[in-house]
Amino acid sequence: MPFPIINSIASWVLKQRIHQIELFLKYPNEVQEDLLLNLIRNCEETVVGKKYDFASVKSYQTFIDRVPVSSYEDLEPMIEETRKGYQNIFWHSPIKWFAKSSGTTNAKSKFIPVSNEALEDCHYKGSKDLLAMYLHNNPDSGLFLGKSLRLGGSSQIYANNNTYFGDLSAILIENMPLWAEFSSTPSNKTSLMSEWETKLAAIIQETKNENVTSFAGVPSWMLVLINRMLHEEGKTNLLELWPNLEVYFHGGVSFEPYREQYQKIIPKAEFKYYEIYNASEGFFAIQDQNFSSDLLLMLDYGIFYEFIPMDTFGTSAQKIVRLAEVERDKNYAVVITTNSGLWRYMIGDTVRFTSLNPYRIRVSGRTKHFINVFGEELMVENTDRALAETCKQLQCEIKDYTVAPIFMQDKEKGAHEWMIEFAQKPESIETFAKLLDETLQSLNSDYEAKRYNNMTLNPLKVNVARENLFYDWLKERNKLGGQNKIPRLSNQRDYLEQLLGLQQTPHFL
Repeated sequence: MPFPIINSIASWVLKQRIHQIELFLKYPNEVQEDLLLNLIRNCEETVVGKKYDFASVKSYQTFIDRVPVSSYEDLEPMIEETRKGYQNIFWHSPIKWFAKSSGTTNAKSKFIPVSNEALEDCHYKGSKDLLAMYLHNNPDSGLFLGKSLRLGGSSQIYANNNTYFGDLSAILIENMPLWAEFSSTPSNKTSLMSEWETKLAAIIQETKNENVTSFAGVPSWMLVLINRMLHEEGKTNLLELWPNLEVYFHGGVSFEPYREQYQKIIPKAEFKYYEIYNASEGFFAIQDQNFSSDLLLMLDYGIFYEFIPMDTFGTSAQKIVRLAEVERDKNYAVVITTNSGLWRYMIGDTVRFTSLNPYRIRVSGRTKHFINVFGEELMVENTDRALAETCKQLQCEIKDYTVAPIFMQDKEKGAHEWMIEFAQKPESIETFAKLLDETLQSLNSDYEAKRYNNMTLNPLKVNVARENLFYDWLKERNKLGGQNKIPRLSNQRDYLEQLLGLQQTPHFL
């Protein structure tokens, strides 16, 4: 039964936002230009603002002529100064929060600045818009009759020089309004636990008897929690535990390789899956339609967007375009200027526009997570989709995977080598590998050209990972938890070789 009072309040909140959303839908490029100039005006007296003479910047062209595109390494010295307590360096208001990156690819952590403006006008605004859009599309929802199960990172908040750092999810939980805490489970104390195994047990204990109507988290880690809960409670599907479950809000990694598994454990045709695209640097896009994989790019969250076409990325011909110049079905690296003082910052993600009116996107991969050793330009979007289609045809399921090149040696041609951990193995790995290879060719013409008659690439090779191989690999690196991700594709063999070595050792547990 729906909760009419709360739904009415949510509808009222949505109506307050409708005018603003309609504004950026109707005038997207103008809204973005005004936003950029507002960011510049606010920071004229900062160290960065004086360095680039923001006071005299009146146009986008002047801005890009003066301010270079930057990586984290470029900004790190200024970020470290701010972490020591110095302010007004790259943003005009005090910054005391820093989101510690939890990726698997860098031994060195990144500390992304999170201003109060970013918390309120970006991260929390995005969360509220997500709920408002969902309720707008589903007016009979009973979402607020129960609670939302959240699975965030496993990080505490650490203080230093009156500044604080931790996983983004920990920072958001620490600062969330009271109403959000009351509507969520588990408790803040459990959500912020740092030891993953202990945390899993505590979440199960706290949530199994709750009326959970939605859940939110990274698909791969959420699946670990759900499967363990079902096993411990002796249930075959989640609806036996939570009959009023109606939506899963997910992000962080592609949902495609896991879709079939979720549909098995939530056997409800009208169950909704809503995707979001957010990161430590900001909240970027929201699925705004039921049963869609396209995400509406949110243009009024204090983030100005630019894009680098991936066919020029990292070359002497690299170019940067703004929103008005993007094309459909083309892969772009994302560059952002934000209300936390990240100026023309490359976040490392790639997106593909599926619509230009309004601007809708799909996340296609990472600038560092692709394989182009042989000119095949293989993106994570390709491998995720190929795996999903292959698993569907052969009725098998995967838990995790990674891919690396087999380099050409003497007269031997190159190939791609996969490490796949199956939740349910196919009857024949040879059949699986052949179908996966053919599906990849159908999805990526560059890969197909390199595979034609084995001209450049030999057929792909599949290694079947032992049980919990990827889990153990992350555990070795102290990377267990809701925001850590397996690197899917790499132009080097480092990750694969580590996994191959670990393959011979028994599971830790």
